[in-house]
Amino acid sequence: MIKIFGFPLSPFVRKVHVVAAEKGIAVEMVLNRLSDPSPEFLVASPFRKIPALQDGDFNLADSTAIVTYLDALTPTPPIAPGDARQRAKAIWWEEFADTILVAAGGKVLFNRFVGPTFLGIPGDEAVAGQGLKEFGPVMDYLEGECGPGWLAGGDFSIGDIAVAVGLRSMGYVGLEPDPATHPRTAAWYERVKARASWQKVAAIEAKVMDRALPPKD
Repeated sequence: MIKIFGFPLSPFVRKVHVVAAEKGIAVEMVLNRLSDPSPEFLVASPFRKIPALQDGDFNLADSTAIVTYLDALTPTPPIAPGDARQRAKAIWWEEFADTILVAAGGKVLFNRFVGPTFLGIPGDEAVAGQGLKEFGPVMDYLEGECGPGWLAGGDFSIGDIAVAVGLRSMGYVGLEPDPATHPRTAAWYERVKARASWQKVAAIEAKVMDRALPPKD
């Protein structure tokens, strides 16, 4: 079975699991601590980036590379539309999610949740505040682009997956789409979350996070 190393809080790890679930590819989630990496993880990801994949003697790191591999292994259903413009838009949305949405919201996520909760280090509220300022225009752009269909036009694609998994991580700091301020984005997000692939991955994530989070007082 294909092994996926990482922690489900990561949007990039979540992206790979949702793609695998969409395609019906069985994968094993291997929880990995970057502070104490396993030897097989280091073979798959020598620069300690997550997610990482091990499929027999084939090793690979980076979520975009991994989902490209999964898409080639099981082409149906495809994660990128066949139409040239729609395929290009799907790739744009993945790039937008990975390098713009997550880059802005990640400043809030790390300083208000990941650092204090899992690493025992105080967050930098100034950095979190800067992330919030950057995140607002990101959400406004997304609101203007969302419609009744999928982001790239045509079928559900890697663009929808990448943006939605990024927003799910931001939910840990209260930054998922608000129907009161971003109704079009919220409606699109609910359609993504209704998919069987999403619900399967979300259920696994909930169990892992329940064990990982410190007990409430």
